[in-house]
Amino acid sequence: MNRKYLILALVAFSLLSIVLESYGQEARRRWERMCEIRRQKFDLILPEVMRENGIDMWITMMKEGNPDPLYEDLGRGYTGSKGYYIFTDRGGDRIERIAIGISGYMLKECGVYDQVLGEVNLRKFVQDRNPKTIGINISDHIGAADGLSHSSYEFLKKELGETYASRLKSAEKLVSDFRSRRVASELVAFGEAGELTRQITETALSNEVITPGVTTLEDVAWWIQDQVLAKGLQTSFDMPSVYITGPKGIEAISNTRIIQRGDFMMTDWGLGYLNMYTDVKRVAYVLKEGEIAAPKNLTDAYTTALSIRDILRKNILPGKTAAATYKILNKKIEEAGFAVMKEFNKPSGGDAIDVIVGCHSVGNLGHGIGPSIAFFNPRRLQFEIKPNNLFSIEYFVYIPLPEWGGAKVRIPIEDDGVATTRGIEWLYPVAERILLIK
Repeated sequence: MNRKYLILALVAFSLLSIVLESYGQEARRRWERMCEIRRQKFDLILPEVMRENGIDMWITMMKEGNPDPLYEDLGRGYTGSKGYYIFTDRGGDRIERIAIGISGYMLKECGVYDQVLGEVNLRKFVQDRNPKTIGINISDHIGAADGLSHSSYEFLKKELGETYASRLKSAEKLVSDFRSRRVASELVAFGEAGELTRQITETALSNEVITPGVTTLEDVAWWIQDQVLAKGLQTSFDMPSVYITGPKGIEAISNTRIIQRGDFMMTDWGLGYLNMYTDVKRVAYVLKEGEIAAPKNLTDAYTTALSIRDILRKNILPGKTAAATYKILNKKIEEAGFAVMKEFNKPSGGDAIDVIVGCHSVGNLGHGIGPSIAFFNPRRLQFEIKPNNLFSIEYFVYIPLPEWGGAKVRIPIEDDGVATTRGIEWLYPVAERILLIK
């Protein structure tokens, strides 16, 4: 081989090796971080939530090809036929953790389970521990707590026998509590996910991606999807919502509508990183020829909408139920001179500024399963807010615009934060202005 081409080949091979090594290191780093999150959750959160919910043993059962929604949370692994993650309160400050019928390098090497076993006599395993209550993943209201199929439930009852089958109960609240009470390593990961979301979204709503009169809403949505793919991320949503709002409401969403000068645009989506999933909105205005800023009435409306966020931030506090907090927020909004909407997307007539709050749980899904200060989550309105619960601080404001003949502009605000005794604290820079597209 020509010496020149040999050197080029060796350089190319070296560069490829570096790239492959880099990817391998990144995969390992993410796995190690997930292991640390899991370890902290099992050590610090699991004993608390099992005892609060009166559950002595928690069984998460899966079949091959049908993982439970908590598969990532509990450690993944390969289920040959039927598999179980079983957690038993045997006293002390620690919960016993056993994986049965689930195998794999990453599950074992993570080291968070006391034992990773093959096939065992499940009835004898449970008899030896003699739990008074056994929690299983069934739920009327929360999808991520409803992973046990009907046939698996029937199999489990038969396998355990009548005595222990009679002790089965829904682990719905336990699952919600376990997921939504955050350890420090989760908050770090969520902050990183939030920053990635912000960077991708704000770039999407810029001239780096958008050329007025050429780019479609669909083009922007697909660009976002490509970023998720290129960065090895996930999303718990479908196509990102990229839409235009006008005097008659939403005009078009993530379709072939071409973005024009004078458009008022929004995005609504979120990404997943280290099993942490965000839900974020941003708004942008496409400048008309000769404009250097968005119309004053529009920027004033946006500033007014942002002022409501501070009311929410200060009054979402641990120690109250989401329902009690929802009433407090609406009362504070009314005291500030705004009108609380009764139905979503149905603003009142006249000059009133209408507001509707939907501060839902966020975290392991874009719409999480913890306490939710939102009209669309009635069951989780009853849950108590705890320190370190993650919330999407989401609300919609409808403000009359003279340019629109008095029709109300719909301004969506949404960023994610953590509940503390000081109120909501942000984990990345939140929206502060209308983004401008030239």
